[in-house]
Amino acid sequence: MEQTITAKLQIVVSPSDKQILRETMKAYTNACNYVSEYIYETHDLHRYGVQNQTYRQLREIYGLKAQMAVSVVRTVIGKYRTILKNQKEWIRPVFRHPQLDLVWGRDYSLNQKSDVFSVNTLGGRIKTPFHKKGFERYFSEGYRYGTAKLVCRHGLFFLYVPVTCEVSELKRTEITNVVGIDRGIRFLAVTYDSSGRTVFYNGNTVKQKRAHYKSLRKELQRIGTPSSRRRLKAIGQREYRWMQDVNHCISKTLAESNPEGTLFVLEDLGGIRSAAEKVKVKDRYLFVSWPYYDLEQKLNYKALRNHQLVEKVNAAYTSQTCPKCGHTERANRNKRIHLFCCKSCGYRSNDDRIGAMNLHRLGIELTVPDAVAAE
Repeated sequence: MEQTITAKLQIVVSPSDKQILRETMKAYTNACNYVSEYIYETHDLHRYGVQNQTYRQLREIYGLKAQMAVSVVRTVIGKYRTILKNQKEWIRPVFRHPQLDLVWGRDYSLNQKSDVFSVNTLGGRIKTPFHKKGFERYFSEGYRYGTAKLVCRHGLFFLYVPVTCEVSELKRTEITNVVGIDRGIRFLAVTYDSSGRTVFYNGNTVKQKRAHYKSLRKELQRIGTPSSRRRLKAIGQREYRWMQDVNHCISKTLAESNPEGTLFVLEDLGGIRSAAEKVKVKDRYLFVSWPYYDLEQKLNYKALRNHQLVEKVNAAYTSQTCPKCGHTERANRNKRIHLFCCKSCGYRSNDDRIGAMNLHRLGIELTVPDAVAAE
């Protein structure tokens, strides 16, 4: 099967080339808004139909080259289809930030020997160096590059490149290690593996920092001035990037600290929002806004790349069931002090660790039917 991930490159641009790139990106963005307005009025999402009606204007009004004009249509139609899929209604997207979508081999290329990025602009093709640290692995055979996006952030230029490669999915008969992962707020993740090792990923720092951001947002919303709204948007983006990085580090550690053939078992949190109705109102925001799904997604693609597998199981009673004797009772768990004590056999441990142990057991059960069938 194929796996596509997005790699990030920083482009080193001279002052003269910066001006050319900015003008090209601005023209491209304005052209996207023009096409967006046309589609919103006509509700036409057929690429060739939209292209026939807007191509001449994109070339003449905005000065785009042929491939750029075609890319504009694809970019806007893709945006509309995403909105329709998620929102189920026609909402006109507005392209505010300068950007440039580049087709591999036509609009851009990357020379791994000289570390040179070549890109087509309104002023002709320019060549400029790039930082390839962390990108070296994608220069090897078997990787294909897709349509990249060039953006400017705080005066710096970055290229986001979709990289596709063939990966072999782990079969259940090939599993040699099972890791149960209990996700939470006090501990971002607690893992229990086949060797009996338990690892805790503390979440107190994250909880405190998110509480700080929440308090700051509340104060800025109370003020309500234009500057406070700009500040509100800025800290929201900062919190999002920071939380993304936290999940990236945890998922990377999980994938790299476990061998190939590992099965990661997660609890299925699909109904977490409805479950939040039972949580105190003051804790509800923290409960439903915690980025569990983001961690799951990051672990999914990292595990696939490392010939590992991620499975979700029903989370019912995983924190109330004794992993030693199997006795299930609500009173086994004391949430207030985070202690599990089995009323039947007396086994005691951290309640989050108990969850990870039971998820590990469920993971073992997943592999048994396939293993028996293979024999």
